[in-house]
Amino acid sequence: MRPIAVKTLLLFICLAIVGVGTTRAQSGRRQNKTPELAPVPTPTPEPTPQPKAKAKQSEYGFLIGADRSSTYMNFYGSDYDAVLLGCSERLRDGSAAFVDVSRQDMNRSDAIKKAKADKTTYVVLLSLQMAPMARSNNEIEVEYVVFAPVTGKIATNGRTYPNGRRAGPVVVGPSSTSGMYREQLLRIAGEDAGDRILKSLHLSTEGTVIQN
Repeated sequence: MRPIAVKTLLLFICLAIVGVGTTRAQSGRRQNKTPELAPVPTPTPEPTPQPKAKAKQSEYGFLIGADRSSTYMNFYGSDYDAVLLGCSERLRDGSAAFVDVSRQDMNRSDAIKKAKADKTTYVVLLSLQMAPMARSNNEIEVEYVVFAPVTGKIATNGRTYPNGRRAGPVVVGPSSTSGMYREQLLRIAGEDAGDRILKSLHLSTEGTVIQN
């Protein structure tokens, strides 16, 4: 055999022995497992709040008028305007009902006719009266009567007393600003009338009338 062939054969044998040893050493060596990482939770997006739907306007409404000739006392036109303003604003704020204010004088007969002629509108008749035991012309009561649509019957009625206790007539003391103070008290009386009307008719803030 040639010397070159013998050397080549010996080289292959040595390489084979080295390879077998390396494989055994690696197979005998324990492999360290990589620790598993806990899954990262995916953040859940918060639901987008839906905008609140605006309350639809009620199919029911109010027509408010004042009987300016129901008493022998000559009240100022601004007195009636103050009561009408207070009542109408409270009815609008406290319900979704539509509210109209009549600027013309309206007596009881007119109010009943208007209520009977409409299917959805309550007619509110306001008037000013002197207190039964009034000691002066400044002691005023506010009377309200509500007539139901179609029938024209009285749905509710009452009196309001916008003083500190709300248990007696309006009393306006003499002063240089008594006119403005008087109108403010009468406006409060109108607001109180509006509150009582809504409560009596069970009219919710969404404007739904609950029939009794």
